[in-house]
Amino acid sequence: MLHRIQNIMLISMLFMMSSVACAEDIIDLKRAARNPTTPATTLEQLATHENPDVRQNVARNRRAPAELLHQLAQDPEQRIRITVITNTATTEKTHLLLADDKSQQVRSVLARYEYCTTAVMDKLASDKSVDIRAEVARNWNTSLATLKKMTNDSFPEVSQTAAREMTKRKLEAAE
Repeated sequence: MLHRIQNIMLISMLFMMSSVACAEDIIDLKRAARNPTTPATTLEQLATHENPDVRQNVARNRRAPAELLHQLAQDPEQRIRITVITNTATTEKTHLLLADDKSQQVRSVLARYEYCTTAVMDKLASDKSVDIRAEVARNWNTSLATLKKMTNDSFPEVSQTAAREMTKRKLEAAE
């Protein structure tokens, strides 16, 4: 009986030690994923890791290759897709992909992101969500041509916001 209890205690201790080791491994992997000196090949491996925190740190890495960020833009975890949006290394191609994201929250972050191109804003200007369209009308990267079209939106919040933004820009240009 004593021998059996000792075995159970030993197994418990090994399990606890392996859990600590795993936690430390994850910390190291997360650190490597966000490190700008980590080689692209290593980032590619980390981008497929089962732990979403590791993948999110890859999405945060400013040195992550554009194609890898495009891959992460299709991650099942919404927070990883949002992180891809705000990485300055993310290309227009990837932002255009995210403009069709199933999550309204992802599209909302994209519509408010200050580094999106006019092409992305043009696409989001016809989003099914009134809230997204209103955010596009407020984004300074939305072209005047798109704002003009948006003044005809059937929802007053969108059309009035677009009209105000156009007026504001015209006044700023006249100064």
